[in-house]
Amino acid sequence: MQVILQKDVQGTGKAGEIVKVSDGFARNRLIPQGLAIEATPANLKRIEREKAARAEREAVERAKAEEIAEHLKKAGVVVKTKAGEGGRLFGSITSMDIANAIKEQTGLEVDKKKILLDKPIKEIGETRVQIKLYRDVPASIRVIVTEE
Repeated sequence: MQVILQKDVQGTGKAGEIVKVSDGFARNRLIPQGLAIEATPANLKRIEREKAARAEREAVERAKAEEIAEHLKKAGVVVKTKAGEGGRLFGSITSMDIANAIKEQTGLEVDKKKILLDKPIKEIGETRVQIKLYRDVPASIRVIVTEE
């Protein structure tokens, strides 16, 4: 029996693949557990429509991420915080502080989880911070830490 996998099934295939499995495996495990549906012509057409819609949605998200990356490349943000002697900060600048600064100063919304910091920023000065906006759309922004 041919089925279309709805979810990844170890040893059988990945979601969206059309695979040939035994009738018993399909009827007793895959279909009742919602892991697969029977590969009828109507289901095949539906899956193709869903793939096309997903590809279109991903293209829009990627274009938006590229636009944000281009804007961030030109921009820089200033983060003000308290500092002690020698330019050492009392606390540290985290990805959440940078995300808030980007939102306030540029109006762009960047998720704090997408900001890649090797370690928190603990000194006054300028730093380049990498941001992963989409799968293969990296961005870089200049973060300037100043004393209040």
